[in-house]
Amino acid sequence: MTHTPPSGDRIAKVLSRAGIASRREAERMIEAGRVSVNGKVIISPALNVTPADKIVVDGKMVGEPDPARLWLYHKPAGLVTTERDEKDRPTVFASLPETMPRVMSVGRLDLNSEGLLLLTNDGEMKRKLELPSTGWLRRYRVRINGSVSEARLDELRAGITVEGVTYQPMVVTFDRQQGANAWLTVSIREGKNREIRRAMQAIGVTVNRLIRVSYGPFQLANLKQGEVEEIKQRVVRDQLGLSGNPAPKPARKTVNRPSRGKKRPL
Repeated sequence: MTHTPPSGDRIAKVLSRAGIASRREAERMIEAGRVSVNGKVIISPALNVTPADKIVVDGKMVGEPDPARLWLYHKPAGLVTTERDEKDRPTVFASLPETMPRVMSVGRLDLNSEGLLLLTNDGEMKRKLELPSTGWLRRYRVRINGSVSEARLDELRAGITVEGVTYQPMVVTFDRQQGANAWLTVSIREGKNREIRRAMQAIGVTVNRLIRVSYGPFQLANLKQGEVEEIKQRVVRDQLGLSGNPAPKPARKTVNRPSRGKKRPL
């Protein structure tokens, strides 16, 4: 007997496309009993739903997914890229302008790192941008204490293993010495946790400033700290091969202002 697959999409995928959460986070929300379908609380993500199903998350109806949108954000140092922090440190999401919709970050920048952070309202876009197979180059301006020889930098260019973690070859340029510090430009494709800091430490130098200036074709350019700029839908579609209905016309730049209440981060 031929098995007919269930119609619709998995519930976690639908929540992700609606900008509620990433697929993984959506699965955790389901397991925590925060999601109901057609009036019944579900605790397993192994469920397909269709547009005819009534989905409620935390008491709020989930509507049609918004068009996929993407923003550039200039993250200052001192913010964590998480929904909430166990140490009660300030977060990226609580620092976004009030006019921003619910968004997710594409990857992360650690507490002391700054520069370009991509934000999206679409879980599928987030997943696509984070996939290693995308292979987009992430470029950083890196300030180190002291100096470093080309021979040591060649170790990074060849690929290095630190405490059992292997990092792919990096593109590294020594830019200039500035007093007790030196500036480098470093480009990587993987973006593993604290990759540049750990690799630099392995060759005997310490990073004291790390600024991401580009992520694939998207550039930090002249965006000031705390500012947000939406990427035009045409550019998003061209770069990612997406289609869909036009989103609201993006504002050129939004200046960060103190939050008047708790944001709706993911």
